[in-house]
Amino acid sequence: MPKTVLELTAQEWQAYQPSAQLGRLVEMQSDERRQAAWQVARQAARVLRQEFGASRIVVFGSLPHRSGFNPWSDIDLAAWGIPAGRFYRAVAVITGLSPDFKIDLLDLETCKPALRQIAEREGVDL
Repeated sequence: MPKTVLELTAQEWQAYQPSAQLGRLVEMQSDERRQAAWQVARQAARVLRQEFGASRIVVFGSLPHRSGFNPWSDIDLAAWGIPAGRFYRAVAVITGLSPDFKIDLLDLETCKPALRQIAEREGVDL
């Protein structure tokens, strides 16, 4: 007959370790999700260059930092060289690239200087 958690011995409990098993599962899923996010970010960079003339694209925020990326993380991009009149069309196109990720594109011309500095300082070129 199966035991409840309260009936497990200390040795059985150590062997079971549900929190450790859950942690490994979440970490594995997070790694797979992070890899998928990088693929989407690269795809967005290609689109921004080819269709909208971006001269430089960086990814910043949680994606470049493995420890900061979690199952709810989005993809934060900043792009240089997109004409102002085409920026919102670029946003519309890249946000439709993946149903699995929210993609934010920073408008470097109108964003707060502090946010621009973060993108410039911490951004990883794509």
